[in-house]
Amino acid sequence: MSNLFDAFRLIERGERIALVLQGGTEISYAGLANAAARIARRLNEIGVEPGDRVVVQVEKSHVALALFLACLQRGAVFVPLNTGYTLQEVRYFIGDAQPKLVVCDPGRFEEINTAASCDATVLALDAEGSGSLTERLSTPTFDVVARGPDDLAAILYTSGTTGTPKGAMLSHANLGSNARALKDYWRFTQDDVLLHALPIYHAHGLFVACNVLLLAGGRMIFLPRFDVEKVFDSLAKATTMMGIPTFYTRMLADERLTPELVCHMRLFTSGSAPLLAETHAAWQRRSGHSILERYGMTETGMITSNPYDGDRIAGTVGMALPGTEVRVVDQEARRELPRSEIGMIEVRGENVFKGYWRLPEKTATEFSPDGFFVTGDLGTIDDRGYVRIVGRGKDLIISGGLNVYPKEVESEIDALDGVNESAVFGVPHRDFGEAVTAVIVTEKGFCMSEAEMLKALAGRLAKFKLPKHIFVVSELPRNAMGKVQKAELRQQYRDIHS
Repeated sequence: MSNLFDAFRLIERGERIALVLQGGTEISYAGLANAAARIARRLNEIGVEPGDRVVVQVEKSHVALALFLACLQRGAVFVPLNTGYTLQEVRYFIGDAQPKLVVCDPGRFEEINTAASCDATVLALDAEGSGSLTERLSTPTFDVVARGPDDLAAILYTSGTTGTPKGAMLSHANLGSNARALKDYWRFTQDDVLLHALPIYHAHGLFVACNVLLLAGGRMIFLPRFDVEKVFDSLAKATTMMGIPTFYTRMLADERLTPELVCHMRLFTSGSAPLLAETHAAWQRRSGHSILERYGMTETGMITSNPYDGDRIAGTVGMALPGTEVRVVDQEARRELPRSEIGMIEVRGENVFKGYWRLPEKTATEFSPDGFFVTGDLGTIDDRGYVRIVGRGKDLIISGGLNVYPKEVESEIDALDGVNESAVFGVPHRDFGEAVTAVIVTEKGFCMSEAEMLKALAGRLAKFKLPKHIFVVSELPRNAMGKVQKAELRQQYRDIHS
């Protein structure tokens, strides 16, 4: 496979519209190609060579997208960072990635310039696409550096909730194969208009949404962030939307959501965090559409998807995508498990990353002897091939020597009247080793006591699965993509039995 940049055919698509910005400004494929080519020329002038890392912590903008494309064109390795990262965190990423260039928000320029090593150039880019990166752009260069399948296109750092963040190395072949599979599986064409309200420092917003639409030749309504008013205003012009569960729950809370409003839409997808079955059902009831849930990871891109045609089953993440092998194994015995048995999910395919940046020993431990990546997720595969995630391996609770899978307990708690959502995790217990603990978010006016909730659950769950305590909170802690941070909850409640 050649450079991923070539697959987008930006120049060939000419004046076809690629982006519609907030406010209505349209940018054609040729215009996007020109912006990328000018930045690629700037990268060349700075001395960014193929394989050099470019660390980017900026707000979402069409120029930020052009910067990603310029890095591909130049053969550089794009390293996007969450805009919420602190200076201390950014300093770590810069030190680990050893970039040739760092691009940041103008408001952080001085502190990041101080934090960066003397070998890195630091430039600024704001949410409007202005800054020192774009101040002296000269004649564009449209030369595309040849890249092989294993050459790196990006490094994405994992969240680091269980230790030091690790840089997942993603090649041109990794990103290209996944984008092609999703384009075909979800039936994207040049006639599609994607309502894009996701951040582009994350795999979902950049490598799923942008790569798929650019590959298909469609257009994106490119919103700076999710804003329920802007989303409702834009729906009439879109054919599809990619979101996280929070997007859908916020839209469900608005009475404007009706079947008539979205009758022209062909597809809603959800990812980055589990979608509650209740949300899936409520969306179908209110909109007439069934949300398509899928499953992926930073290290693998998308792994599975509910079908475009066929049953989109709430609580499942669908079947293995074409070109991707998924299995469930007993890790101790190193054998594949029969259908519907719970075990570790492993995946193999062209989409799977090349390893962790500068961590060959860690990389080796994350792959099975026959080349499957060990996801760390526990799940099952049913007789029809649908994958169901029951929890992270690290989230497994062992209470009194018995395994408790949090997802099973959460499903029963969520089914209680007045409970909006829950998170179940284990905390230290002197007698049981770990005690099952639950934190819930409830509707206004919820009045069940802990004892009443446990009584209601007693008929649905084995005694050893019942929470020792249930705490009511206003909201669950989440990361930028909506995933509940159970490590934070375990830390917060770890001493309740001491």
